[in-house]
Formats: sequence, structure tokens, C-alpha cells
Amino acid sequence: MQQRALIIVLAVLGAVAVCSGLYGIILGPALAPGGSSTSSSVDSEYRFVNVFWLGAGAALWWSIFRLRERRDVTRTMLALAFIGGLARLLSVFVVGWPNPVFVASMVLELVVVPLILWWHARVVGVNETREPICASQRAAIPGGSSPTG
Repeated sequence: MQQRALIIVLAVLGAVAVCSGLYGIILGPALAPGGSSTSSSVDSEYRFVNVFWLGAGAALWWSIFRLRERRDVTRTMLALAFIGGLARLLSVFVVGWPNPVFVASMVLELVVVPLILWWHARVVGVNETREPICASQRAAIPGGSSPTG
């Protein structure tokens, strides 16, 4: 039951990332909440960075189909979202508070994402040994054995 709930939460987070990434790529910074016209360099960078947001969401979606085997991908994407929240916090100190939409995003990244990381570790496990999928993989591991030898 917990694993199913976790998958749903990760799928929703992935959808948020994919949708907001596409929104940023297609519409640019002028149409972002609180956005305005900006230089071509900032517009270019904004659209470029949103490709990574889109990719992070797609990676989350990909990871939920094999939650245990792809747990490192899930955790990496969540950790990057947390680090992105730290970058937003730096921006608060450097230039001030952003639009409330981005304040909410920062809270999600700095508070909710670490809780999801913790939940993921509890549901999926942290230090479980990854079992080889088939006998040929076991045979390729030093000290491994296969049914034929």
C-alpha cells in the first residue's frame, strides 16, 4: 500500500516537472508567474534550464516502473530538486523574494522533497543488495555461480 502511494506521489511530481518544463520552454520567462520581458540571454538560459526540469520529470516517471532497481535515479532527481531549492533560497538573499508560486516551489523543494526522499528510503530500502536478474549475471560476478557451473 505504501509503495503504491509513493509511486502515485512520484508520478505527480514527475508530471509537475514535465508540465512546468514544457511551459517554460514553450512560453519563456515573460509568461512565468511574476515574469516580464527580459534580455535574450536570460530568455535563452531560462528555456535551456527548463529542458532539465522536463528531463527530471521524465526520469522520475521512468524510475517508478522499477522502483527498487531504479531507486538511485529517483533519489538523484529528488536530491537535485532539493539542491534547486537551495539555489532559490540563495536568490532570495541576493535579489529578494520571488512570486508566491516560486515561494511555494521552494517550500516543496526544501521541505516536501526531503520527506519524500525519507519515505522512499523506508519503502524501497537503502542498503539492500541488488540481486542479479538472471543466472548469466550471477556468473559474471566474481564468486558468483550459475546453474551450469
